[in-house]
Amino acid sequence: MPPSGRSLLREFADALAGWEWDVALLQEVPPWFPEPLAASAGAGYRMQLTSRNWLLPLRRAISVRNPDILKANGGGCNAILVRGEPILEHRAQRLRRRPEGRWVHGVRLSGGWVANVHAHNRPQPAAQADCERAIAAVRGWGDLLVFGGDVNLKRPELPGLLHVAGNHVDHVFTDGSPAAGRAQVLDRGVLSDHPPVAVTLA
Repeated sequence: MPPSGRSLLREFADALAGWEWDVALLQEVPPWFPEPLAASAGAGYRMQLTSRNWLLPLRRAISVRNPDILKANGGGCNAILVRGEPILEHRAQRLRRRPEGRWVHGVRLSGGWVANVHAHNRPQPAAQADCERAIAAVRGWGDLLVFGGDVNLKRPELPGLLHVAGNHVDHVFTDGSPAAGRAQVLDRGVLSDHPPVAVTLA
């Protein structure tokens, strides 16, 4: 906000590339964003289409010209960007079909799986259930290192995980690794309604 009337891909790419991070978890991203975002940041990436992607070429054609017309209906995906080490594997698991498609997806790095989720927003028990299904799915893939994203819970408690960072509904958990210092909420200007949460792990 306020409406831009044009694509903000370049501004998003510059902001993301300018912050220090090894792994970035993104939610509600236009499906054509992850590749250029990763390229600008010198990162590898994996993505998972989520919802509002029917007739995606048409949605994209409209949204590239003016994203304020369709807004979130321009198409959606979640993405994981990784700097400094190879992505060894990528997996995804559907969490629900209705009222909107929700997924968890993850990348396997040298230390284990990093998982990204955007949980259902209301009611809160649905968000909790999405997160617990997501954690169970990732643990079925192997050792869980980091679990995070838009969990749509303001004070989440997830069984067996350590909460290391959070702001409003965006949170980061580990399977036990503590944070090395305090988490930060980064200044995103007018680029998003969700300020990015950053944390360094010990």
